[in-house]
Amino acid sequence: MSTSNDPLVIFTPSGKRGNFPVGTPILTAARQLGVDLDSVCGGRGICSKCQVQPSYGEFSKHGVTVEDDALTEWNSVEERYKSKRGMIDGRRLGCQAAVQGDVVIDVPPESQVHKQVVRKRAEARDITMNPSTKLFYVEVQEPDMHDPSGDLERLVAALRKDWELPELEVDFSVLGYLQQALRKGEWKVTCAVHLGDDYVSPRIVHVWSGYYEGSIYGMAVDLGSTTIAAHLCDLQTGEVIASTGIMNPQIRFGEDLMSRVSYSMMNDNGAAEMTLAVRNGMNALFVQACAEAQIDPAEIMDAVFVCNPVMHHLFLGIDPFELGQAPFALATSDAVSTRAKNLDLKVHPAARVYLLPCIAGHVGADAAAVALSEAPDKSEDLVLVVDVGTNAEILLGNKDKVLACSSPTGPAFEGAQISSGQRAAPGAIERVEIDPVTKEPRFRVIGSDMWSDEIGFAESILSSGITGICGSGIIEMVAEMRIAGIVDGPGLIGSPEQTGTDRCFLDGRTHSYLVWDGTANGGPKITVTNRDIREIQMAKAALYSGARLLMDKFDVDVVDRIVLAGAFGAHISPKHATILGMIPDCDLDKVTSAGNAAGTGARIALLNVEARSDIEETVRKIHKIETAIEPRFQEHFVNASAIPNSVEKFPILESIVPLPDVNFNTGGDNDGGAGGGRRRRRRG
Repeated sequence: MSTSNDPLVIFTPSGKRGNFPVGTPILTAARQLGVDLDSVCGGRGICSKCQVQPSYGEFSKHGVTVEDDALTEWNSVEERYKSKRGMIDGRRLGCQAAVQGDVVIDVPPESQVHKQVVRKRAEARDITMNPSTKLFYVEVQEPDMHDPSGDLERLVAALRKDWELPELEVDFSVLGYLQQALRKGEWKVTCAVHLGDDYVSPRIVHVWSGYYEGSIYGMAVDLGSTTIAAHLCDLQTGEVIASTGIMNPQIRFGEDLMSRVSYSMMNDNGAAEMTLAVRNGMNALFVQACAEAQIDPAEIMDAVFVCNPVMHHLFLGIDPFELGQAPFALATSDAVSTRAKNLDLKVHPAARVYLLPCIAGHVGADAAAVALSEAPDKSEDLVLVVDVGTNAEILLGNKDKVLACSSPTGPAFEGAQISSGQRAAPGAIERVEIDPVTKEPRFRVIGSDMWSDEIGFAESILSSGITGICGSGIIEMVAEMRIAGIVDGPGLIGSPEQTGTDRCFLDGRTHSYLVWDGTANGGPKITVTNRDIREIQMAKAALYSGARLLMDKFDVDVVDRIVLAGAFGAHISPKHATILGMIPDCDLDKVTSAGNAAGTGARIALLNVEARSDIEETVRKIHKIETAIEPRFQEHFVNASAIPNSVEKFPILESIVPLPDVNFNTGGDNDGGAGGGRRRRRRG
């Protein structure tokens, strides 16, 4: 029992303090005060997770003076650990260093249980580590003739005694090797324990003999219509140890969601075929990530998935038939927690899978993940979050309320359905500038830092060549063509006479623009056709109309800031996106990129179980707008088909980039341009 005469122990950075009898281990003091100090081995000097940094000297701020002998002397356990694995000079193991006098103890970030995982963007919130599955080392009482209880019961009792864990269940797969593991480890074992959630009670999922020095892993997966992106994370440190992606193998059944729903409707086993395809693709992705990280897939013990409603249903093995017709009913909108083996995932046999909740029939768990990552519900100002993809997820809100909708943009922004389009890979054009006077383009390709008109460019792309245009490249290409007067507001490419360049050439009944001719060297001829312009117009009009519809519901004409998310959100130029009319008029310095925010949301939910209940609560408060039944959506869509818009003004954009007031439709027959035969109204 401590008294006020006992030495004072002060922990930083928490500021927690208390008096403890001489001889109290620092780890024990930390636990009694609720200080966030990690330990896997339970204070046995094995894991080294409880490293602390004692400070000596006078601390007027704390009102103490720390003498050199405030802790017990450096001991053989600490010496053995430092000689084998190394330890920063001055640090001590909290389980070995005991109180001798007043002392100030700093707990470094890496020694905290709920350590912060730093995210790369300055404005992003860091992730607090609190995974669903953790490691615990215990020493189990050996059986004897006087104690007939089973090995499992004594293991559970040891975990409860040493770690104050509740009564645990055990995964059936563990029972087959439990006795062998206990005896091989001389009754010392490390257990991976899933600590339970709203869907499953706490349970032992794996047992290693002795002290397990490795780690356990989890997968955070963004299952998109076109691409699947995954992060393999260390569940002890939060570190992403591998990131990888593949094309969604379901593409062969249809490039957009509705075509896949149609495939399911038209074919007896259509849904089952697509479920098998995506699960096989997921396993291939897991193997790829594990090979990169050099770990066994059996070390993956948790996984979090985010996806749109159609992908959600097909991955779970649910026929998406009802999502293809009003009222677009989900089988379940709640979060789903199940065993990985139920989804045929080839990971640890006891691994758990968690799918974030869906918001509505066309607003999925990917939108929920974006909300978790970008937290519009915590924003003081009005923020528009646009997750750009085949099915765009759009959120608008602040701390008062959040609205959400989805918009079927199609795969054009990802390079699909574009004549020279391709995915983002070495050789793809990703940045574009067109001289407004000469109409000559210059560009950069993925894999080279040089512009195409710079000396040395040809040598820099020898390995990749110039192969096509990726999503960010086509956005910049069309916007630059609009700035240079090569394409007009309604979306028609002009003739050589109208534009003043022979790069525009007759291509059927409309004109196309020549970007690059590599045929002399066996490469492709890269052009932008009027059909390409049309695809981009349709995609960007759908995106803008969804955003504008949410603004109508908020009764506003402007937003304070815009966040571009999505697999290539980080690569989209805010200026070019605004010129296209993809997003509302906004100060360009208020338009930021969040990269794959859905994937980040999945990673947050993987590494912090409390975030799961947070997003489930948030999703219940998000108000869903169904674009399919909103009359104004079509009105906005027609207006937004022009570049940037046939009705709404973009004053901020016009102050930065004046767009030429040209119209190439001279009344002749054409099948391009969203404006059809209408002439653009001149501003008075």
